[in-house]
Amino acid sequence: MADNRNWGAQSVPAAGSRVDVTIDQGLRTYMLKVYNLMAAGLAITGVAAYGLFSASVVTNGAGDIVGLTGLGQAVFASPLKWVLMLAPLAAVFFLSFRIERMSVSAAQMTFWVYAALVGLSLSTVFLVFTQESIVQVFFITAASFGALSLFGYTTKRDLSGMGSFLFMGLIGVVLASIVNIFLASSALAFAISVIGVLVFAGLTAYDTQKIKEMYYEGDGSVVMGRKAIMGALALYLDFINMFMFMLQFFGDRR
Repeated sequence: MADNRNWGAQSVPAAGSRVDVTIDQGLRTYMLKVYNLMAAGLAITGVAAYGLFSASVVTNGAGDIVGLTGLGQAVFASPLKWVLMLAPLAAVFFLSFRIERMSVSAAQMTFWVYAALVGLSLSTVFLVFTQESIVQVFFITAASFGALSLFGYTTKRDLSGMGSFLFMGLIGVVLASIVNIFLASSALAFAISVIGVLVFAGLTAYDTQKIKEMYYEGDGSVVMGRKAIMGALALYLDFINMFMFMLQFFGDRR
């Protein structure tokens, strides 16, 4: 990082200033790659989700859903829906545990496949919420995510202490969500959504700072590439989960 210490009335630049500039440029390039990978993953998810939805429903002239196609019956009204739900989980575990032994191109391709599988599993949101509200919530999430990630990148405060607290909150949200599958409580669902938004808002800032601190100028292209992919995956998951919880608040149901 740039050296901001006061060196007094000194006309000659500090010896380490050129090195600091190089590190800053490398860090910016690294973070830009992380964000570009995450954005590409979100684009793949969106295309996959809307593509499967469009091929699965029958609509009338007003755009209302009046039925399901054969594909829709297969993916939304058969045991295949469980495959679509569990496949992304399998892919993300595979990438997380195998990335150290994968080439950068193979890891990146696995990330693209994972993003596409998430899109297929999220295609059901188009059955529940109107397309206009989905687009609106997406931009609300994008604005919130951008502000939180910028905070995590620029703050001088050490956010590492938030990690364990946020992880416990995440575990609580998962367990409460499982319990609410059986209870079907609207009050509990609202509470889960509130806590979920707060948890992933915190994780966005926390993960951004963590990804920034993972940067090391001496890393080779392979190690740097793997770090960028895992950083993109972390931010991608923060964005997707924050979007889904916000959709519960601001989405207009069909």
